[in-house]
Amino acid sequence: MSIQAKMIVDKDFVIGNIDERIYGSFIEHLGRAVYGGIYEPGHPEADEQGFRKDVLSLIQALRVPIIRYPGGNFVSGYDWKDGIGPKDQRPSRLELAWRTVEPNQFGLNEFVDWSRIAGTDVMWAINLGTQGIDEARNIVEYANHSSGSYWSDLRIKHGYEKPHAIKTWCLGNEMDGPWQIGHKTAEEYGRLAVESAKVMKWVDPTIELVACGSSGKGMATYPEWEATVMDHTYDHVEYLSLHTYYGNHENDTPTFLARSIEMEDFIRSVTATCDYIKAKKRSKKTMMLSFDEWNVWFHSNEADRKMDPWQIAPPQLEDIYTMEDALVVGCMLIALLKNADRVKMACLAQLVNVIAPIMTENGGPAWAQTIYYPYMHTSIYGRGKALVPLVQSPKYDTKVITDIPYLESIAVYNEEQNEVTIFAVNRDLENSLPLEVDLRSFGECKVIEHLVLENNDLKAVNSLAQPNRITPHTNGNAKADGSKVNASLSKASWNVIRLSLQ
Repeated sequence: MSIQAKMIVDKDFVIGNIDERIYGSFIEHLGRAVYGGIYEPGHPEADEQGFRKDVLSLIQALRVPIIRYPGGNFVSGYDWKDGIGPKDQRPSRLELAWRTVEPNQFGLNEFVDWSRIAGTDVMWAINLGTQGIDEARNIVEYANHSSGSYWSDLRIKHGYEKPHAIKTWCLGNEMDGPWQIGHKTAEEYGRLAVESAKVMKWVDPTIELVACGSSGKGMATYPEWEATVMDHTYDHVEYLSLHTYYGNHENDTPTFLARSIEMEDFIRSVTATCDYIKAKKRSKKTMMLSFDEWNVWFHSNEADRKMDPWQIAPPQLEDIYTMEDALVVGCMLIALLKNADRVKMACLAQLVNVIAPIMTENGGPAWAQTIYYPYMHTSIYGRGKALVPLVQSPKYDTKVITDIPYLESIAVYNEEQNEVTIFAVNRDLENSLPLEVDLRSFGECKVIEHLVLENNDLKAVNSLAQPNRITPHTNGNAKADGSKVNASLSKASWNVIRLSLQ
């Protein structure tokens, strides 16, 4: 007897409107993300500002709506003033978070220039490790105030007459982590964050702020950290952050493919904690979430331990991603969409070279890793409303996680385009999975295309030598009959079924 998965999608069963910033990313001054990544003066593809056009082209194809910058752990020791003004007067500094040398040839103004070419907004993280309230207000004044004050006039002197109008700001990074420069208790951080938030909004009342949640659900202080920080900051911020990374150190692929279930549990727990504080404060405001660091990260751990310190832009965190990593990233994207009512921003960490969908060679080409494709597909076709997926699927268990559905799926309704897109991962490593989707409330539909990412070798990668070894094909077999869609999802595959409504 064949095993089948079924899914019912109804246009009235809406999870939430998808904020396009859920497809954001992250660039930190770490490894070759900036130097040799987005910025490489003298490269054959560099423009007059040193921005790599081949990298920009790959990023533009992703339609990245917002990018978090400049960190990350880096930001807790960073003085933003080192990265402004004439380049020949900028200091080089020992960068303690990643034990490198930061030359400060790329900073705030360069990043704003670059982001405009890339077609993305800026999410700026401020330093609440070694800095505090004064620097928080000063950088907002420099970036966003029109003119007539010290910091705004300094920006004008640096060649930027119009304000940068940076709307979204992170109040530090992973301040719960003992590894963080200026690590704080929840009380210490909560007090500093709320006082910084106040002056930042006094300078520019139009900005929105992200407070630091836990660095991961494995932290000993989780979720008490969230409750304490929210107790202080609830009335002054718009978002609370979440971070998580998954790896497959044990080479246990069935468990690895199920990690997105843990990610969903993390989101629900943080949501519940925020709602507890909402009730405690008798607030009418609902706190939204910014999942501003998420990805697969583990391949590069051993190489990073062996790296010599105090280099400029050495290769760090350069995970080379496999086919199975792409499936996990696809499942994580689906997890974000299934929580689109509360997760309004998210950042795939990171964008270029450092645990990234895009890789480059210094002086050489750029190429897309396996994880590039599910990220691109969801960013392009996952705009609109996330719909509740009523799924019936066969399941499996591992020693770590149980009741894992072979089908991981979500549907997105784009009313403007009159399209529904089904994103689906088949977690079965041995067998294809027949799928029936019932779109009863939408009436007749037609298959536009069925994109598939698959490879018989789950450890296969894209590389400089074989940049297109794993790319999506359009030979999927989805067929529509009235309001029913049937497809056979290949074993261990990522699927995008695009449907036009008649």
